[in-house]
Amino acid sequence: MSGTPSPSSPGRDHPGERAAADPVRLLAIRDTPLSVDEVFAAVGDTAAGGTALFVGTVRSHDNGADVDGLGYSAHPTAEAEMRRIAEKVTADFPVRALAAVHRVGDLRIGDLAVVVAVSCPHRGEAFEACRKLIDDLKHEVPIWKHQTFSDGTEEWVGA
Repeated sequence: MSGTPSPSSPGRDHPGERAAADPVRLLAIRDTPLSVDEVFAAVGDTAAGGTALFVGTVRSHDNGADVDGLGYSAHPTAEAEMRRIAEKVTADFPVRALAAVHRVGDLRIGDLAVVVAVSCPHRGEAFEACRKLIDDLKHEVPIWKHQTFSDGTEEWVGA
């Protein structure tokens, strides 16, 4: 037995089981290094039993080729799109708190590119909401990646 109240049990009527009134705590696109601690702290909530955090880093390879570095560029509407996606996630899940930051500019291998976190009353909800948040941000926010490879070639991703 999971310990999670069924939808018909009295525990689901508690205010802590529902989404917070204003759960979007941090949304930003930055040209400075990102902080996992900042994002994690932003989603702290005493009614949350589960917090899911995703950290995307610059890897050393892509599609079998060695990556030397990359740069991210964002459209001026990118933060507004992040907000739209965050609000959709908070409407679909009982989110207590949500945060997302994405880096732009030139990054090195190992740098943090994106950090997102979601806290919910239960871990399953937190995992699902966090997955939805990062997947939708990656597919819908107009942020483009320019990769340079060790063999001298380059490519734009998402453009």
